Amino acid sequence: MSDFFKKSPSLRWSRRQLIQLGIFGAAGSAIAAIAYQNRDQPSVQAAQIPPVDFSQKSIEQNGFDPMQVLRDFDYGDVVYENGRKIREYHVEANSTEINLNAAIKYISWNLNGRVPGPTFRATEGDRLRIIFHNADGHSHTLHFHGTHPEEMDGVKPVRHGKTMVYEFDAMPYGVHLYHCHVAPVTRHIGKGLYGMFIIDPPEGRPPADEMVLVMGGYDINNDEKNELYAFNGIPNVFRDRPIPIVQNQLIRVYVLNMIEFDVAATFHIHANFFRLYRTGRSLTPDEESDVVTMGTAERHIIEFSYPFTGKYMFHPHQDYIAEHGCMGFFKVIPASEV
Repeated sequence: MSDFFKKSPSLRWSRRQLIQLGIFGAAGSAIAAIAYQNRDQPSVQAAQIPPVDFSQKSIEQNGFDPMQVLRDFDYGDVVYENGRKIREYHVEANSTEINLNAAIKYISWNLNGRVPGPTFRATEGDRLRIIFHNADGHSHTLHFHGTHPEEMDGVKPVRHGKTMVYEFDAMPYGVHLYHCHVAPVTRHIGKGLYGMFIIDPPEGRPPADEMVLVMGGYDINNDEKNELYAFNGIPNVFRDRPIPIVQNQLIRVYVLNMIEFDVAATFHIHANFFRLYRTGRSLTPDEESDVVTMGTAERHIIEFSYPFTGKYMFHPHQDYIAEHGCMGFFKVIPASEV
């Protein structure tokens, strides 16, 4: 059993207690976004993200900043074997205590010390090699959505201290995901073992300020119901610290629903409409809306720009989910302030 479980007391919270909990905010350094970092395309304007002193300690304790997760795309390390380019990724599963807010610490099962795990990114046709080491006390796997051979499907448990190498070609292009597939899968995903997997089309997409928003839930007291919810791992982080974006700048959001125990969740933006690319499987939008419904593991690309400055909400339209941590704001600023 992990030392975290030996040292940490049982966490049991009523819904009333959770409603009364304090606010947790995230902090990070300035980030500049580039639409396609591995392509010869111009960069786009992105608002600077200011540091916030009051939550810096929690960010350091957690080991990851949800604001940085927004634009942290992992293209792997490029190696060449027999003249062929391979994108190589290193992933480790472990147990880590994270601060969900000012009052609750939670033992997560995670990948590379963060929830969600790394956002893997490649171009359709790339050869991928994911070197997965399980340092946790439980057996885990990495199951990738997409197309690959049976032996790479990630359903055979990898025991503590063992390493598994998954290797396959990236296809088809679109927004995919990966997660642990050890039973009970709901618990392994709910504890934090999941992430986004983006495969770009060969011709690319137009330059944009790109970001990742992954919705997740936390069953704090093991009653198979979520008491807290989050974008990018930490409840209310983008409510307390809005995401700066630039007026009239094209925004491209890769959104993924990884909330277990709830049948579905929606994603909604205020005072605007977005163009929706379902599962990212097309280069032209499927529809235009201001809300989309997603079951667990559904994901899409949405694109929009804000013509007016100001602060605008985004959240699921299930009020309980939004009010218990899955709430955020875009802060639209003039280009002159970037």
